[in-house]
Amino acid sequence: METQVLIIGGGITGAGIARDLALRGVQCILAEKHDINAGASGANHGLLHSGARYVAGDLINAEECREEGNILKKLASHCIEDTGGLFVAVEGDDEKYVADFPGLCSKCGIPVQTLDIKETLEMEPVLSEKIIAAYQVPDAAVDPFKLSLDNIYQAIDLGCTLLRHSKVTGFTIDGNRILATRLQNMLTGEEFKIEAMQVVNAAGAWAKEVAALAGCAINLLYSKGCLLVTHNRITEKVINRLRPSSNADILVPGGTVSILGTTSITIDTLDKIFPTVQETDFIVGEAAAMIPQLERTRYIRAYAGVRPLLGTQSGADDRSVSRGFALLDHIEDGLENFASITGGKLTTYRLMAEKTANLICNRLGVSRPCMTRTDPLPLAGAARWTKPGLAPKVWMKQHDPEDIMLCECEMVPKSVVDSIVKSIHEQNGKPDLKAIGLRSRIGKGACQGTFCGLRTCAYLYDTDDLHADEGLTSLKEFVTERWRGVRPLLWDTPLIQAELQEALYCGLMGLEL
Repeated sequence: METQVLIIGGGITGAGIARDLALRGVQCILAEKHDINAGASGANHGLLHSGARYVAGDLINAEECREEGNILKKLASHCIEDTGGLFVAVEGDDEKYVADFPGLCSKCGIPVQTLDIKETLEMEPVLSEKIIAAYQVPDAAVDPFKLSLDNIYQAIDLGCTLLRHSKVTGFTIDGNRILATRLQNMLTGEEFKIEAMQVVNAAGAWAKEVAALAGCAINLLYSKGCLLVTHNRITEKVINRLRPSSNADILVPGGTVSILGTTSITIDTLDKIFPTVQETDFIVGEAAAMIPQLERTRYIRAYAGVRPLLGTQSGADDRSVSRGFALLDHIEDGLENFASITGGKLTTYRLMAEKTANLICNRLGVSRPCMTRTDPLPLAGAARWTKPGLAPKVWMKQHDPEDIMLCECEMVPKSVVDSIVKSIHEQNGKPDLKAIGLRSRIGKGACQGTFCGLRTCAYLYDTDDLHADEGLTSLKEFVTERWRGVRPLLWDTPLIQAELQEALYCGLMGLEL
């Protein structure tokens, strides 16, 4: 295969780069070793930062978040719920930090409004009665899967090629140029090459490993963050603890649920990224000081992601490391057609893509300017099913008695699965349960795939999309992934449901999860 630019990494940064380059008329291939948002882009709060969280120690990041958040609210509003956000302090929090907060926000150009305690409790009744201060800022919630898919689909419409399950295994280098990139199809084992004029490493936490294949070094610190998903939506606004960045101090409403977290724990390897019982217990106990109800809330899932932080510090707490990003041109490493973009946040992905595309276009002699700063992000029809509550609205409007529900928790009918499967086929991909789950609400409800996994798998046999033992393999992978998020939460109702899931899959079907 030949192309002008090969982008390695199918997270939000890679998707944003593909869209930016495609809008400038640059031919590109986007290669991902798993599927879209397999790393940190699919394991985060879904918080669109106002920048207020960083005003005390990272002014550049605060200002970038403010500006990029405003751009996304304007140009990608269909991916965003403009909830607004609160920063609240409770008894015992640093009162000097509390007093300095509004001034620091104003210094960074972030709108901030002082609230009285009574007004705050009326706004969000679940907050602790022990809060001593509250401020309102323009935080919001964003759907990272929809955001990535919409970027990718526009890039594809403009000529970009998406290669899922394609892992980079090495580079062919001659002098100061990469002549070819060697890849392997993770499903078939097939090996192939891509010859590109420029290669962009946007592999997130795996950027260090990809760079090493090209003989380049990147100093990355791996910071694992664990988050919990509640059964119901707890608040209407994003709630932040008003203190220096710490663990378990953010609650983000996302559709019909809320996401609580996070932790920040330095790890040495990317081999095992999963939430633990200890982290889950800690998050609930710590966050209860801000929202007491969280100790009595039902949780349906825990998950973990890894932040790629630029730096060499180590230890149990890596909060002092900047959340900013860096674009490396690798000229000092002796390569003139290789670049790495790493670090950063979901909120600043568009800026990261713009900076990267500027470098690549300068090398290619392409003079067209960036258009993502001014052009709205189009709504991709096949990407809309990640939105909570959309599928049942469509189903009830059509009211087709033959359109049976495959997922009762999130009310996903077979017509939605048909739409997603069609889009995967259009990308020359093969549908399976994990791919469908990433692009819809299947598996994300209270039963965590216990029933919809089996139903959807059977339906894919009916539509001739699965054959022989493919469904058994796909079902095991899907349910095992959901089980990994349920395991740290085994108390009360989730424990009862886990027994049912074990009886169904292990007892009846003989699967070892």
